[in-house]
Amino acid sequence: MALAPRTEPDTVDELLVEGRLYSAEFPVLLANHLPMMMVALDQLGASSERLRQYFDNYRTTSGLVPTPPPVAPIQREHWTDALGDRSREYDYRAFFEGEVRRLGIDATVQTYLPTLIPGIGASALHGMMRTAYGLLRMDPAEVGTAIGYWAATYLPMPPSTGAAPITEDPGEVLARACALPGLHGLVPETDLLWHNIRVAGAAPDFAPVVDWLAIGPDTGRRIAATSLALFAATMDFSSLHALTGSHWIRLIGPHLAEADRPALQRHFWQIIASLVPKIGFPELPSAETLDAWRHLPAPGWPEIAAAAVQSEDEHDISLVFSAREEEKIYGDRLYRVVAARRMALMD
Repeated sequence: MALAPRTEPDTVDELLVEGRLYSAEFPVLLANHLPMMMVALDQLGASSERLRQYFDNYRTTSGLVPTPPPVAPIQREHWTDALGDRSREYDYRAFFEGEVRRLGIDATVQTYLPTLIPGIGASALHGMMRTAYGLLRMDPAEVGTAIGYWAATYLPMPPSTGAAPITEDPGEVLARACALPGLHGLVPETDLLWHNIRVAGAAPDFAPVVDWLAIGPDTGRRIAATSLALFAATMDFSSLHALTGSHWIRLIGPHLAEADRPALQRHFWQIIASLVPKIGFPELPSAETLDAWRHLPAPGWPEIAAAAVQSEDEHDISLVFSAREEEKIYGDRLYRVVAARRMALMD
């Protein structure tokens, strides 16, 4: 369900329109979080003045660049021909904005996302993030732009072969990935998150991982719980994307045809498994340890949200917003604890 903006009705819309003047990435190949931060800050209670201040600060400090110039129109019958070609960002954005106008939001999602889901690691999951935030507000222009971003940065990974899964436990998938010899000693091209994902995906013994997780009615909750435990144990930049990404796939799933939802969960968890080398081959904490953390004294959400609103760090804002929203669904107080820890409001 889309959430109502908290600031004056036109503030977020105006800033999102302005934000679409810029590329979805900025040098060198970093994800532009600005559109999503406008939505998250709004929902966390930021004033219109704070939204504009954050917008201007982020644009300047990040060195945002204009959308690349057009190359050639994307033809509907050959739309997959340029997947992953960042020089075609303008073309893909224009194509999908047109498809949303032609088909509507849900029909566009259902027509095109099943093909894009295997490349969900696009721009280190941020194509998916922007799609989720566009769907949160049911914003046609943002959804079209986001799917275009996903297409232009599509990241191929080992495909599903339909092999029989081996576990219902996402944590076991991570433990098994940690034990793969091919994931030890990897040297990515740079330390960019998506370069780490790509080099792990190229390891021959990583290929079966995509099929390891059995998908069922409870998989979304299991993924969310494992992502929360992973972040609580590590407070790591990479594992932060597991927690926030669990929120994003929850937002996207209802807009897909039911038959396509398992692939979204399967390929998302493949990406999280590919990050275990970057996270440091983590071990998940015991249930007893998690329960002890869950009951630590922690400030309430209003104080945590207020701290996030004043932060200039997009990952502070993203984490606090997703953690708050996930606690609403799953009722786990540990979300509040990790958000408070992230904001340095508790030890």
